[in-house]
Amino acid sequence: MDSVSSKERGTAMRSLLAAILLLVTIVMIYSGVAEGEQGMKKQLERSGDATSSYIRTMSP
Repeated sequence: MDSVSSKERGTAMRSLLAAILLLVTIVMIYSGVAEGEQGMKKQLERSGDATSSYIRTMSP
């Protein structure tokens, strides 16, 4: 006989499924925030370009 009952296995599987779904949700939200059209990555690129062009226009 198994030392783990089917009810305990069901609870463990349910907890594992919930954890995996939570992890997938977090990854999808991060991906949308960081890499979307208006995401952080694009904003950092635009900010870097603006700073670079400002520095180039400064006279020594």
